[in-house]
Amino acid sequence: MTERIALATSADFPNLDEDGALLLDALARRGLNGEPAVWTDEGAPWSSYAAVIVRSTWDYFHRRAEFLEWADRVAAVRRLANSADVLRWNTDKTYLRELAEAGLPVVETAWLHPGDTFSPPTSGQYVVKPAVSAGSNDTNRYVAGTHDAMATGHASRLLSAGRVVMVQPYLHDVDTAGETALLFFAGTYSHAIRKAALLEPAMASLEGAYRPETITAREPSPAERDVADRILDTVSVLRRWPRGELTYARVDLVPGADSTPTLLELELAEPSMFLKDDEAAADRFAAAIAALVGVESAE
Repeated sequence: MTERIALATSADFPNLDEDGALLLDALARRGLNGEPAVWTDEGAPWSSYAAVIVRSTWDYFHRRAEFLEWADRVAAVRRLANSADVLRWNTDKTYLRELAEAGLPVVETAWLHPGDTFSPPTSGQYVVKPAVSAGSNDTNRYVAGTHDAMATGHASRLLSAGRVVMVQPYLHDVDTAGETALLFFAGTYSHAIRKAALLEPAMASLEGAYRPETITAREPSPAERDVADRILDTVSVLRRWPRGELTYARVDLVPGADSTPTLLELELAEPSMFLKDDEAAADRFAAAIAALVGVESAE
């Protein structure tokens, strides 16, 4: 009997993202029937699937508690990838503080909690964003001394809504070098892409699920590969999640002040995979899913 695999998505993306068709075809080549399923669909038969793979659930940050409750319910009846514990940890960017304290190169971040008062940086450019978000929602870039009132209003609105706020320096090397996203399936490196710089100073509010991105294939440097491996190995130790048990992971790096590859985000919940940018990537992802459900290659 063909194993059915649910690819969890949001109501805004009922047919998955632009990589969805590639993954469905790759699963089919391994004898697996991939089916998009909206996570908020109360009638979705989660227990009927061999596994549930979290994919484009990009509305989770509007109702994170509900999303995590859903993850717990699914994990109680079927394999969930990544696991509910991983989703709980990774959907709140305060995990970056834990990784920085472990000695990893992480973008310098000031953390503000509800009740705190935001004071704009006195020089340079900086980014204000919430700790729980996706697709650059509620994220903006500001110039000190020029956009202070706008930044203060932004941070104050987030704090008044009970949200944790992150304030980070804007690292200007990203304007030329871009951001490097390294993809791993079952702990093994697959491919990487380059994202062009996304944020402009004092941008208009985002309309839609995410800001459009300019993506190209990229060969990561040895230093980027080393930092990405260190990050995954450190998470494996800190959280006791063997990296091979992470069905997918994306490590987003930017050049730091001294050009050292520096972690911007570690995506273990619902990252875009950019499968179309590497001809073998979809098959690698499908192989990781097949291994999760104990299905050998049918190729």
